[in-house]
Parts: sequence; C-alpha cells; structure tokens
Amino acid sequence: MPKLTVTVITRNEAAQIAAALETVAWADEIVVVDAESTDETAAIARRFTDRVITRAWTGFVDQKNHAVELASHDWILSLDSDERVTPALRSEIRSLLSGDPGAHGYRIPRVTFYLGRWIRTTDWYPDHQVRLYNRRHGRWVGRHVHESVEVGGPVGTLGGDLQHLPYRDIADHVATIDRYTTLAARQMAEAGRRAGLPDIVVRPPLAFLRNYVVRGGFRDGGPGLVVSLLNSYYVMLKFAKLWETTRTR
Repeated sequence: MPKLTVTVITRNEAAQIAAALETVAWADEIVVVDAESTDETAAIARRFTDRVITRAWTGFVDQKNHAVELASHDWILSLDSDERVTPALRSEIRSLLSGDPGAHGYRIPRVTFYLGRWIRTTDWYPDHQVRLYNRRHGRWVGRHVHESVEVGGPVGTLGGDLQHLPYRDIADHVATIDRYTTLAARQMAEAGRRAGLPDIVVRPPLAFLRNYVVRGGFRDGGPGLVVSLLNSYYVMLKFAKLWETTRTR
C-alpha cells in the first residue's frame, strides 16, 4: 500500500493552520515548509508533525516543490492552510491508495465557503485542482500566480470535495484580487501578452454573464451575485494592469 505525505507551505497562517492539519492527521507524514513566519504558525504546526522546516520565501512554485523534495513518500497530497480535507475525500484517498492507483495524479473538486455559504456555482465550482499525485510523474509549475501540478501520464478525478476558506470578508477578497491581478498582469506581460480596449471593456461583462447566468451564480443568491461581480472585476483589473504595464513598450 503506497504511503502518503501531505505537504503544506505557510507564511503567517496561525489562524488557519491547525484546522487544516487536523483534517490530514491520518496521513503517513506531514511536511510543512514555513516561510519565516512572524506569528505562531511554525509552533502550531509542530503539534501535528516534527517535519516543520523554516525556509526563506522563494515563490509559490519553488516552495511547494521544495516541500515535495523533503517528503519520505512518493504519493503527495498538497494542501494549503486555508483548505480542509473532508471525511468523504479522506475515505476516497485512503481507498484509492489501498490498491494500485490507475493514474499518476488526481483532480479534486474544490468548494469555497463565502459570505456564510458553500458556493457550488460560478467559476468557483467545481474548480478542479490536481493535488494528489505521484511525485515521480509530477511537479509544480508556473511563475508568479495560479501555479499548478503538471503530471506526465494519466490523470483521474476524485469525487470528494476539498473545502476552501480563502477570505475573511469582502474587504479581504478585494485586497486579494488587487495582489493577484498584479502578479497575473506581470506574468502575462512576461509571456508577451498585450491588452487592448476590448480586453478591458468586453471581457469583464462576459465574465459576469458566464459566472452569474451560464454557471448559475444566481442560484446562490446574494453571495453568488457578489462572487460573479468580483470575478468580473478581477478580469477587468488584470487586463487594466497589463495595459498599464505594457503601454509604453
């Protein structure tokens, strides 16, 4: 039976890390790479594992790949501090690893808690993420934002949800959008992308219609409307920042 290492990267996550690690206490090993937190993150993590390593921040991709390099086992479950493994997902993973997994990696549906409810509409769901994988066949790739696991070989899909609790409130959500759109614009600019008027004017309302109408955001009431509007705002801000970055080039 293949053994499982859970990897987590952290930086000042004292408010979240215990709840995350509690949901993976059943794993064979937990490796936490902490980016020199100034709060109690590392101390709290040590309640769950002795594999807590302090390392200067080098970016999401490099930190996550480093955590995998420290693992004792080939099968990896990558978890963020604002995520929780549900009992259904835990049972599914344990059942999968009790036999011979037929794929080299597995996509997991992620459901986000926002404004008092689990959002199962808009671009936010099922938001499949490859988080369970054999490190002999996969590694983290990407540059500044939206990193992902690239798997060489077959990829399956699990049914149990990975719970996601990313924002304290709308203000926190908007602040995160500001940070991430800066990184996204930088990433696009480095890839040679440019933004024009249609990107800033046309793409955002199309994103709103996709989220609110096509992907059913209206079914989630007020929270679904807010998510749809802010997803549209994300698109506008990303392309506006790209335009700002590249307009003098």
